[in-house]
Amino acid sequence: MGMDTIPNVLLKRYRFKEWNHAAAILATDFPEQWSDLLGCLREFHLKKSAIIVGGGGRSQIPQQLDGYLNARGWKEHQFDIGIRVDGAEIEVPTHRIDNFKAGVGIEVEWNNKTEFYDRDLNNFRLLHQLRVMSVGVIITRVSELQAIFDGLGIGTKYGNSTTHWNKLLPKIDGGGAGGCPVFVVGIAPECYNANM
Repeated sequence: MGMDTIPNVLLKRYRFKEWNHAAAILATDFPEQWSDLLGCLREFHLKKSAIIVGGGGRSQIPQQLDGYLNARGWKEHQFDIGIRVDGAEIEVPTHRIDNFKAGVGIEVEWNNKTEFYDRDLNNFRLLHQLRVMSVGVIITRVSELQAIFDGLGIGTKYGNSTTHWNKLLPKIDGGGAGGCPVFVVGIAPECYNANM
């Protein structure tokens, strides 16, 4: 249960990987969030116009994914966490999760420095230990998209040291998320639409 509930149309357009039965947990314990995630992936197209457009900050690609989720009640969320030791309060800093809804967090890492993966996974680990997040999801790009970027003449904008599939998986395999169940979605070349 879980990975086998992913529709074939999505299996053709994305790469998926899970740790600690993340997909089964999503499908059985969080059916609304699972449905939202699958719906988001169904609607998403990797538009040529969104790839080549310049600009800083959050690009059109994560904005498109976040927008779909935000319309369904997902919100950016920063947890206020503190630990009390002998009456003294110690703040435990966390970073904002791109999209959070009732126990599930989704980070969209399209073209950041690979250190963002470490930050995301550490956050997943901590929030899971504190029992406020059951599953962490990361949506990123597969490494094979580099050929499309190179073909568009913007390959240097998307370098090997930025966030992509081959950089993420070893971090999770190495225990970066601790015991937190993690589900990873890789945006594949089959999502690309050169006419949009």
